Amino acid sequence: MGKRKLQKIERLVQKEINELFRLQTQQMRQLTIISVTTVRISSDLSVAKIFLSIYPSDKIGKITQSIEQGKSAIRYNLGLRIGKQIRHIPKLAFFVDNSFEYVENINHLLGFNGGI
Repeated sequence: MGKRKLQKIERLVQKEINELFRLQTQQMRQLTIISVTTVRISSDLSVAKIFLSIYPSDKIGKITQSIEQGKSAIRYNLGLRIGKQIRHIPKLAFFVDNSFEYVENINHLLGFNGGI
């Protein structure tokens, strides 16, 4: 598959899963932000690696466990949303993206308080 088409599908999956998480947290009235930072899909469209940023970070364990348990429902709902654009919905693998926490920790160690 062409690189451009794959990138287009990755952006589509990222957008739709972000929207699914937004709707879910809104329905449950949780004070949690789940953001899809990156999506990487294999060239044969069989697997999508989805990297998440979760705030507040003290809920990461609980939220990732819930996401893993509901992975098939997320894939099903994704299929309902993008099934006309993609023939085969890839299997989903979720990973926590800690890059924001890493940058925050470095800034703290360097003495930056977040304000300029």
